[in-house]
Amino acid sequence: MVACADQELLLGGLVDNELDAANVAMVEAHVLRCEGCREELERLQALHNLMRSDGVRHAAPDSLRQRIGAMPELSPRAANENRLPAWLAPGLGGAIAASLAMVTFLPATGQAALEQQLVSSHVRSLQPGHLIDVQTANQHVVKPWFNGKVDFAPPVPDLSDRGFPLVGGRLDSIDGKTAAAIVYKRRLHTVNVYVWRASAARGRNKVENGFALDQWSTDGLRFAAISDIPSAELRQFENLYRQRSDTAGR
Repeated sequence: MVACADQELLLGGLVDNELDAANVAMVEAHVLRCEGCREELERLQALHNLMRSDGVRHAAPDSLRQRIGAMPELSPRAANENRLPAWLAPGLGGAIAASLAMVTFLPATGQAALEQQLVSSHVRSLQPGHLIDVQTANQHVVKPWFNGKVDFAPPVPDLSDRGFPLVGGRLDSIDGKTAAAIVYKRRLHTVNVYVWRASAARGRNKVENGFALDQWSTDGLRFAAISDIPSAELRQFENLYRQRSDTAGR
């Protein structure tokens, strides 16, 4: 099977220990559910181990080392020909350092930071014991469970007849606010719906780090649905959730 195109670089980074903790958790959770990426990870790990084994790396012959050692060094004049004027070097060096600092250390803000937070929260929820605080398929149990825990009543429509059975809910934190997380299933996949109080924002549908992510706003509440199902299926879920939330009322 073929690995997911948006995971190939991450799989290589995982094998080479180049990922941070959040991305390690995200890739490992994806690999558990994706046979193609699991096979690619095993292939990369085998190649990595092979390259580290004795007799694989080619040592340069002594003759090549001797020729390199016999090469003439650059004259002082040649070495200095491309040197910056003394008065320019300090200022240019400072400007380059400042630019690199801005590129390297400037944190993600606004919408990008929110989307990263949603992906991280979804990945954490997939770890054992993190997905559900109240486990039931009964919407009339899940919805009142949030009473007193959040200052709004999150919609909890029944979508089981359309292939999205309800499995429960939990409390989470999104954008510094307590959020209701309503959990559905799609075959063997998990769909998290986050609901929290926030000003209205433009709806967005995108794929972020291999996860489909849909966002919308209604009546002073922000919603975000996220899953590793195809984006078209998540869009179908969003439409069903919104339609049945309107008819069920709050």
